Amino acid sequence: MRYAHLEEHISRLRTTCFGFRKIPVEDKTRRVLQHFNRVAQKYDLMNTILSFGIHHLWKRQAVRLLDLKAGNLVIDVCGGTADLSILAADAVGDTGCIIVYDINRSMIQAGVQKLKALTVRHPIRFVQADAERISFPDELFDAAMVGFGIRNVTRMEKCFEEMYRVLKPGGKLMCLEFSKPANPYFCRLYDLYSFYCMPLLGSIIAGSSEPYACLSETIRTFLLPEELVAVLERIGFSSVSYRKLTWGIAAVHIGIKPINLRLRVVA
Repeated sequence: MRYAHLEEHISRLRTTCFGFRKIPVEDKTRRVLQHFNRVAQKYDLMNTILSFGIHHLWKRQAVRLLDLKAGNLVIDVCGGTADLSILAADAVGDTGCIIVYDINRSMIQAGVQKLKALTVRHPIRFVQADAERISFPDELFDAAMVGFGIRNVTRMEKCFEEMYRVLKPGGKLMCLEFSKPANPYFCRLYDLYSFYCMPLLGSIIAGSSEPYACLSETIRTFLLPEELVAVLERIGFSSVSYRKLTWGIAAVHIGIKPINLRLRVVA
């Protein structure tokens, strides 16, 4: 199902996609929470194993594209274990602040433990809340980022609208997400790895294959990069661009909230 019809489908039939399955809208958040509760303590380890460590390179590149400055206030939506936030912390410095915003307490706790293990103090704070209803005022943040989390929200466009709302005019959005390789031969190899090897490794290492089987499904049902550009532009972001990573396995999108120039009329 292409995205042009997805929001209408959710509103009219009150069902949404969870991997390849259609489920009631009210049920998706519960299922996502259950999935991440199962894997939270092994989440970072599994990401490194399943991606052969490449996800670290993707995240560094994505954060660099935000071009953060000292003193910036940043929100990391669906930030989980704070990988992106830790990378962004060096750029914003002691005068800045990064808010890790995630609905899952187990993932946040894993992120808090990770920060405690670091020898360098970081300006990172955690908030447990729903990404579709961000509990911050309008035009507060200099940048907003979401990494490998937008697939898991029930209403993706609502989440992006909230990120747009809390960004200052001129603020940047960064979305790092899995995509679909274009090369058909590599795509077949990737499918074989995703649908068979990843669930098997999840069962052995994390103790559950289901989250990783579902991960492969959600990747296949997510938007193509060009389709995500159209969604972001429809919300209001300008200068939207994307960069494919590692033969199209992932893609990073950048968008800017326009600066509205208001002319003062002098009587």
